[in-house]
Amino acid sequence: MKIDVPELVKQVLAGDRMHIARALTLVESSRPDHREKAHEMLRLLAPHTGNAIRVGISGVPGAGKSTFINKMGCKLIDEYHHKIAVLAVDPSSSRTGGSILGDRTRMGDLANRDEAFVRPSPSGGHLGGVARATREAMIVMEAAGYGVVIIETVGVGQSEVAVAGMVDTFLMLAVTGTGDQLQGIKKGILELADVVAVNKADGDNAGNARVSARDLSIAMKLVSSDADKRRVPVLTCSAYTGSGLDDVWQAVLDHRAYLEKDGSLTRRRISQQREWLWNMVENEVLESLRTDRTIQAAAESIEAGLGTEATNALDGASQILQLFAKRVPDMSWAHGEMHAGS
Repeated sequence: MKIDVPELVKQVLAGDRMHIARALTLVESSRPDHREKAHEMLRLLAPHTGNAIRVGISGVPGAGKSTFINKMGCKLIDEYHHKIAVLAVDPSSSRTGGSILGDRTRMGDLANRDEAFVRPSPSGGHLGGVARATREAMIVMEAAGYGVVIIETVGVGQSEVAVAGMVDTFLMLAVTGTGDQLQGIKKGILELADVVAVNKADGDNAGNARVSARDLSIAMKLVSSDADKRRVPVLTCSAYTGSGLDDVWQAVLDHRAYLEKDGSLTRRRISQQREWLWNMVENEVLESLRTDRTIQAAAESIEAGLGTEATNALDGASQILQLFAKRVPDMSWAHGEMHAGS
């Protein structure tokens, strides 16, 4: 089907849900012709972005991320009159590449709201469990008029690092009942968190949640001993009952106000653009290595000789890189034909 980019952009800006879905599918596509169209579309949409509140949410499996987003999203619609976009990244199978994409089921209430757009997408095996086109999808949703864009990661270690590099506020959900409350929370992750919330603070677990929040608060002070730096708030909440959600959202707003006051928001956005730039360059180079027939033929021959006296990994890598250097002038992106969606 022919893609009319100007018409697609017009409909996305008008908030048409069917065309928003098509735009998201376009930026997720790996087809070279689709990636060219996606690049053109993103250039036209970019001037209409930048005002949304970008929130990344991560936490260990079982922390209740999807339930939290479902409840918080409905609250933001009903009480704060926001339009909510959720980009929920599901882990992809390392064997088949498949993904369950069950977030719409776990966010049933929110997914059925006209003011919300929930888009589950597979991580595709990319570092940190963040889908390849997540950054581009954010641009589409912001241009479509969604004032709050939430990225839910799979919560598998490096996902926190990946999502923190593309949002304004990184919210880490913690949970009690996992043994040592600080066991799986490394200093690097604590340094990334802008707001910490201990979820499932209800019923008999409410007291344990308060203890966990106190322990985490002490840990956050140990991460940064600089008295002049902003103290990361550690709160308790319950996605089941809704208690504490207003406090968590206020903490997100307070953090954004803090960033705007000292100019950090602008600097953060510029830093994110720089990271996106190099991410696209690196992925385009890797894509070229994977798809160039000459390089692939040489790589298959080299791989066949691994483990024998014919070659080793070091020599094989050197041969591929030398061939790549010779092939660069013949590759499309070397002539300025950069694609989007990488």
